[in-house]
Amino acid sequence: MVKLTRIYTRTGDQGDTGLADGSRIGKADARIAAIGDVDETNSALGVAIAALEQGPEQEMLARIQNELFDLGADIATPGDDFTPSLSVLRITASQVTRLEQEIDRMNEGLAPLSSFILPGGLAAAAHLHLARAIARRAERSMVAAAAAMPVNPQALAYVNRLSDHLFVLARLANATAGGDVLWRPGATRE
Repeated sequence: MVKLTRIYTRTGDQGDTGLADGSRIGKADARIAAIGDVDETNSALGVAIAALEQGPEQEMLARIQNELFDLGADIATPGDDFTPSLSVLRITASQVTRLEQEIDRMNEGLAPLSSFILPGGLAAAAHLHLARAIARRAERSMVAAAAAMPVNPQALAYVNRLSDHLFVLARLANATAGGDVLWRPGATRE
């Protein structure tokens, strides 16, 4: 259990930060960039949750928010053994599978895509699209980190599925308000 009695520690004043194993690395390290982008994704999900009606969608996103903290801990844990334990948080295949099942369930009632979708519509859908774009950035950051150090393959799969999940959830939100906002290629050309 985490217990914080003091918010500032001054340990990062020189531009480094601590990892889960106690080692320290620079705040500009690819691993820290990935953790920051995952944290930003989580914050964007909080905004999306606030814009959604109370219901199963909020519950799904609340579960995902908790898993994003687990994902951050996974990225912050150096090494190439990605086996979870009581003291080491790792994203697992079952979490990726659950996201896939939720995507499939949400997608069942949606019309097939006939165009690219503009990120808009209802406020909740627009927030979900923004969270999706931030999740894609987190994925790019994790891939960049993986080029320099071992990164859990399930963590990479999870963040990839997450952006798909948020895309389908945004479509579902807009389905209640007349559907997706469609891209009209060249619509404003003269």
